[in-house]
Amino acid sequence: MTNEAEKILPYESSQPKGAQVEQMFDSIAEKYDTLNHTLSMGIDIGWRKKGLSALKKSNPKNILDIATGTGDLAVEAYNILKPESILGIDISEKMMDVARAKVKKRGLGNRISFSKQDCLALDIEDNSYDAAIVAFGVRNFENLEQGLTEISRVLRPGGQLMILELSTPQHFPMKQGYWLYSKVFIPTVGRLISKDQSAYSYLPKSIAAFIQGKGMTDTLLRCGFGKAIYKSYTFGICSMYLATK
Repeated sequence: MTNEAEKILPYESSQPKGAQVEQMFDSIAEKYDTLNHTLSMGIDIGWRKKGLSALKKSNPKNILDIATGTGDLAVEAYNILKPESILGIDISEKMMDVARAKVKKRGLGNRISFSKQDCLALDIEDNSYDAAIVAFGVRNFENLEQGLTEISRVLRPGGQLMILELSTPQHFPMKQGYWLYSKVFIPTVGRLISKDQSAYSYLPKSIAAFIQGKGMTDTLLRCGFGKAIYKSYTFGICSMYLATK
């Protein structure tokens, strides 16, 4: 299935999507946490906890957090899973500067570290990690299948990938209510708080274009994973994918 989200760009620019996404997150980094929790009305915190809990049985000792952003998922992963180490990677240094400050404040600097890397070409050896996690980031990949294949490469055999991603509800009345929320509420609040005219217009467009459900699990199976399942949260607003190498 074609991932139309790869064609959705934050800005009207000739730059590749990855460069535009980096620019966008650099521009909203300081306001990102406020925006994230405001736009989701705090529900995103519960989504992270549920998704990470799916990894408890495998008890991963080292975890790769892709598109780590401001580090919320990495911190929650440490709280829930207590791994020996977590490496968070992102293409936005400004987002990770927020994450580093957050981790330092919590005294987790010896457990959680950060590195600027492109998920399409990870500077990580094969079969290095027990688990990989991504929250609301795969939608921004310049090439989804290349990114997922890279993640599979660096996971150990039997390693798991847990993805959280925003999705579009399919049933009445949530489908209609979500249309209004995404077309009006998200862009309006996003512009008011972040002052970035494009970032929060890009968000609902990229959600609407992104593959979900079976389309996403089929993609995971094509990219090196032997098993992939999904589960929806909050009437389909968020989807969790769990894939095993």
